[in-house]
Amino acid sequence: MNLLKTLATVSGLTLLSRISGLVRDLLTARLFGASLMTDAFFLAFSLPNLLRRLFAEGAFSQAFVPILGEYKGRKSEDETRSLIDDVATILAWVLLAVTALGVLAAPVLIWIVAPGFSADPPKFATAVSLLRIMFPYIGFISLVALAGGILNTWARFSVPAFTPVLLNLSFIVSMVVFARGDDPSIEVLGWAVLGGGVLQLAFQVPALMKIGMLPRIRVDLRAAWADAGVRRVLKQMGPAVLGVSVAQVSLVINRVFQSFLGTGSISWLFYADRLMEFPTGMLGVALGTILLPYLSRANAAERHDDYNALLDWGLRIACLLALPAAVALMVLALPLIATMFHHGRFGAEDVVMSAGALRAYAVGLPGLILVKVLAPGFYARQDLRTPVRIALLVLLATQAMNVAFIGPLKHAGLALAIGLGACINASLLFRGLRRRGIYTPLPGWGGFAWRIAVALVMLGGTLWLAASSFDWLADGHAWLRVAVLAGVVSGGIAVYGLTLLVLGFRPKDFKRRV
Repeated sequence: MNLLKTLATVSGLTLLSRISGLVRDLLTARLFGASLMTDAFFLAFSLPNLLRRLFAEGAFSQAFVPILGEYKGRKSEDETRSLIDDVATILAWVLLAVTALGVLAAPVLIWIVAPGFSADPPKFATAVSLLRIMFPYIGFISLVALAGGILNTWARFSVPAFTPVLLNLSFIVSMVVFARGDDPSIEVLGWAVLGGGVLQLAFQVPALMKIGMLPRIRVDLRAAWADAGVRRVLKQMGPAVLGVSVAQVSLVINRVFQSFLGTGSISWLFYADRLMEFPTGMLGVALGTILLPYLSRANAAERHDDYNALLDWGLRIACLLALPAAVALMVLALPLIATMFHHGRFGAEDVVMSAGALRAYAVGLPGLILVKVLAPGFYARQDLRTPVRIALLVLLATQAMNVAFIGPLKHAGLALAIGLGACINASLLFRGLRRRGIYTPLPGWGGFAWRIAVALVMLGGTLWLAASSFDWLADGHAWLRVAVLAGVVSGGIAVYGLTLLVLGFRPKDFKRRV
């Protein structure tokens, strides 16, 4: 299998997800703006998302996928299917209990993560109502993550990569059909989240049936608990949960800070973060998704040279694409926000404030993407403790920066702290891989680095000159903004690509087969 081709496929499907997500956000900004209601929705939605990362895409996947890859390579099909059934049984019953508790305890949860909301009873009540509607989403999306882990281990990357599109379609259809009138109800978005979770899970079922690995959830938990593979997954989940919890605790603390900022701050950060998700999803998540199963196989087979080469390939691809994305987001922050969201109730002040947050986030984009490559270097070896220790240090550093930056920079200070924290995380993970002898850079990094640096200078200069001559906040220029931005971005891509070609880069240099 050609990893570069697989990456292009997964990235393309992720791009489709991000484009549909952008349409979703355009509708949300147009219909609801940056208001009390959107602050309540984004805050409430962050809680099931937090648990999703904890139970599903974070700790669970880090613990489950390497062990499942080992079973697939070394054990029989019946043993592998039994592991999947038992893990699914435990996960489903735990999620049922967590969901019921979350619905009942919604007021307490909102008070914990957003104490500032208690001073505004309508905002607090809206957040509680939305959380109760959306909380069952955690159950559906966690089972989606289980299905995605299975399909990725069987190298069926396309179905999990397309699945997030369905959540965005649920949002779009719900807003078009139900969010009508001058004052649409924000609860439409809550029901869209729940419907999207159901659609995503249903979409995975045929693909699992095709490979003969559709999980069978049992009523009897005793047999599942007795499975040795399940106990290994649960043992690995201990440090994994701690590691992911550190990141989520950081997000919760950020929410606490945000709840004391002015109205609109949470929404400004959300819209900036949504644009950040384009490169992090298309590149970072895609790379991590592809690398983890193959690194796990190489580790199980003790192919150390292949393991090292996979990490080196991932790091080069990440640097090649993440660095220009960061430069582009910093230079084009205001044009991007204005073009995407400056409509309806999303005013000029909202554009300027969101652009400031986007620039701050962009500082950490290379770190965010490199973490997605470096962390699997530990996970595939079933070493989750080292990333946990690093995450604890990053948590302390991030919160110290929050305290230092929030005064002078307000909401943008919180974004900057997250970005710098990601860079610290990537640096410490890289240092850990090098010190343990897990990764040794292959020859050619010196020439690679200076060529990238020259191309980045050319890119930044081109984007700045092209974008600075247009009034991005002028009213009535919506379609003109789209056309100008498309031209600026296309020109930047052309300059960056041509510079690399002139300096000797060729696409074939980044092909890798496994």
